[in-house]
Order: sequence, then structure tokens, then C-alpha cells
Amino acid sequence: MHDFFSARRPSTLAGRAMVATSHPLSTAAGLAILSEGGNAVDAALAAVAVQCVVDPLMTGIGGDCFALYAPAGGEVIALNGSGRAPAGATIEALNAAGLTTEIPGTSPHAITIPGAVSGWCLLHRDHGTLPLDQIFARAIGYAEDGYPVTPRVAQDWAAHRDHIAGDTHAAALFLPDGRAPLPGERHAQPLLADRLREIAAEGASGFYEGETAAKMAAHLQSLGGLHTVEDFAEGAGAAHWVTPIRASYRGYDVHECPPNGQGLAALLILRIMEGFDIAALSEVDRVHLHAEATKLAYHHRDALLADAGACAGLVETLLSDEVVATLRSRIDMNSALPPALWDEPEHKDTVYLCVVDEAGNAISLINSIFHGFGSTRLDPATGVLFHSRGASFRLIPGHPNAIAPGKRPMHTIIPGMLTQDGKVEMPFGVMGGHYQAAGHAALLSNIIDLGMGVQAAMDAPRSFAFGGVLEVEPTMPEATRAALAARGHEIKVVGSPIGGSQAIRMSEGLLEGGSDSRKDGMALGY
Repeated sequence: MHDFFSARRPSTLAGRAMVATSHPLSTAAGLAILSEGGNAVDAALAAVAVQCVVDPLMTGIGGDCFALYAPAGGEVIALNGSGRAPAGATIEALNAAGLTTEIPGTSPHAITIPGAVSGWCLLHRDHGTLPLDQIFARAIGYAEDGYPVTPRVAQDWAAHRDHIAGDTHAAALFLPDGRAPLPGERHAQPLLADRLREIAAEGASGFYEGETAAKMAAHLQSLGGLHTVEDFAEGAGAAHWVTPIRASYRGYDVHECPPNGQGLAALLILRIMEGFDIAALSEVDRVHLHAEATKLAYHHRDALLADAGACAGLVETLLSDEVVATLRSRIDMNSALPPALWDEPEHKDTVYLCVVDEAGNAISLINSIFHGFGSTRLDPATGVLFHSRGASFRLIPGHPNAIAPGKRPMHTIIPGMLTQDGKVEMPFGVMGGHYQAAGHAALLSNIIDLGMGVQAAMDAPRSFAFGGVLEVEPTMPEATRAALAARGHEIKVVGSPIGGSQAIRMSEGLLEGGSDSRKDGMALGY
């Protein structure tokens, strides 16, 4: 029974259709499209287009996207809408530009050709029903006429003030009067409205070819980038359908996008955790187990995961019974240990949404510019704010994730889909950069192992083992923190919530939706 004194909202219940996003205007736009006869894909595109306007530090048309789509009664399919490095992007070229150890997030070399628009247009071509001008209508209106800034967006915007101020053009648009907008103040992006109109009228070519592409390439070149109009033209067809990867977890199948996304890490954490009776563990044991499994999975992610062609066979290897058993055996429930690769070789900010329509089609979609406000590099001629995903590339010759011409970097953004006996159970996703794979495992464990409702599973205190530190939210009891510290974890109580999430659980005649209370959004249905 829900505790109505908790100040937490219960799950949203509906019978026919539902949209869950991290922004109320985005949810409303998706729901409106469903009411106008659109399907799940139409509604998802409407919602994400609005979010690209009203949550500019988290997402935009200058970013990338991934999706899992389950047509009613059909198999789950995956879409890779991530962009590729320019043809001139080599380790040698970046070394010559002065980059030898890493690619800074604000560097033009952190900007791969954006893949989101290519992904949107492929989704629409193959599975959409309504015209794009109708789907984008609300997003265009908010971009042109303005929208009220919501509280969580305002908080994050202010936290990134100094970051945005480093780019003159971004500062002019996003720091009116030299400051971030306050909650309730209006903000507009008229040039973004023009871009959305071009995409609605011309499809992907309206973004990747012609005058708009030429302007974007010219601006990136002025910053020292290697991008050409030919690179952008090839980006129009960057998105493609791929076969999802999956692993079982206590009778369910968890579907993720294959590499270059980090969905493999989420599956590896779950496979490791499945060997423990989590429901019988104490809170301290559960947090410790999740931390240790996360450390092992991320250690392998960082060493081995890359664009699909650079890590062939990795999925099958890491999810094999032999490797999972080896990794599981390395977990000491009484002590935090450093992670190690299974074969011991030597090795020295995002939005998510999901929709279920009346026909039973379900989509899980994530769109990102990576860091807050991406690279902060804004093209003043087109209004496009570019992502920073190329910062994930390595500059180590021979590393699977080393930058190379036409290569995709390792991605943290991962939509998820849960099925049972071949039937879709729940589109779900977790935001929060590197946290996402760990977040998928924690959310599913809360629902499957602990029997929590969707919203309660999201609202539970979070922890994240990353970079040698166990981050915990202040809602985690002090006694739990102390017990974890006694096991050797370096505890850091975070000042900002860990990630966000959305999910819609499907059963006969009932949809149960949740939208993370750490964000401004909501799940709504009818």
C-alpha cells in the first residue's frame, strides 16, 4: 500500500496508452499526439523534440539517440542513432592539434557528426504514421515563442553557468543578462524552430545537407574541427537498425542495444547479481553487492567496449556462464575489492522517455548531448548546440575505443526493454551519464527482486560505485553508510540526485507508469 504521508507520488495507472518523460511539456506533447491518432513512435518523436527545446542542457538535435522498439506482437528491434567521427579524425591528427592523453569535452574534436536527426527520421520512415510537421508542432512553438523553465532544469542550468560562459555564442543564448533563467522565466530558441521546420519538410537531408550542413561544418572548422560537408552528408544515413543483445534475469529477458552502447555493462551487472538471493539480503548487503558488480562490469566496459567492429565477440564472451561465474566469485560480501578483468590482461547529461500506445506498440528512446550543454559549442548561424560524445574516445593506439575515421565512440546512453515469454513487459530507462548501466540493474532488481511498484522502485535511495568512490544519496540511512564504509567503501554523499528514470509496465488492461521524482517530469495516460 502506498504511503500517502511520504511526499512521494504513487505510480500512474491507465488502461489504454501512456507516455513517461522527465519534463511535463514533453509528456503532454506525446500524449497529445496519441490523442490525435498517432502511434507510439509519433508520440515519442513529439516528446523528444519538445525536450530538445525545453531541456537544452540535457539533449538536443546536435546529439545522438538510441531506441528499442517493440511493435505489438512482434520482436524487439534496436536503433543506433549515434554519429561517427569525421573522416580526418585520427590519433595522429589530434596529437598534432595538441591532444595526447584525452579529448576535452569542450574541444571541437569531442564533436562527432550528430546522429539524433538521422535516428528520428529512420524511426519515422519505418514506423511513424503522422506527418513530421504535426509531430513537431509543439516543439516548434516552444522554440519560437518560448517556454517556462521548470525547477530542476533551472537548478541544473545555474550549476552549468560557468561551463556555458566559455562559449560566446552559447552564453548569448543560454545566459540572458549573464545568468541562468530562474524557475518560471521564459526562454526561446528561434533558430531551433527553423531547424525543426527544415527537418519536418525535408527529412534528414534538411539537417545533413545544403546550407544548414555547410554552416555547421564551417563553424566547427573555425574552432579547429576536422568536420567537412561530406562528413555531414554521410551522417544523414548514419542511423540503422541492429539486433538487440539480451540476457535473462529471474525468468525475464532484458534487452539492450549492442555496442557501441554500454548496455552490455547493464546485462553483466544483472548476470552477476542473479547468483545471489537479493530479496534475502540486508540493505547494506544489497548496496555492497551492486557496487562490487558495477565495478567489475565498468572495468570491462572501459577496457574493452567500443564500436561494434572493434569489439567483435565481446558480448558473447562477457555474458558467457564461465566469465560470469569467474567475476561473481571475485565478490567478497565483507570487503570492497578493486576490480580486475576476467582474463587479467595488463591495461594501464541525457533524456529518456517511453511510450505505449493503444495498439500495444512500445518504444524506449534516449537522446543525449552527453555533458551538461554538451560541448557548449553553439553554431550561431543555425542555433545547433553540439554534443560532446567524442570525449569518450581514447587516444591510445590499439585501444578498442581509440578514435578513428568514421568510428563511433563508446556511448553511455542506453534504452531498455523487459520481456517475459516473448511478450513485452516494460520499456524502461535511466538517465545520468555513466550511471545508466548501474541504474538499469538497480531499477530492475527493485522491481523484480523486491517487488516494488514502478514509481517506488525509482524513488528508492540510489548509490553508484564509480571512480573509486561509492556515491550515495543523502536519503540513504547513516547506519547503512557507516556499515558500507566499514567494508572499505569510500563514501561520498552527493549534493545532486543520481540520475533519473522512466518506465511503463504493461499487463492485461493496465499500464503502470513512473517518472523519476528527481526530475520535473511525469507519466500520464488515458
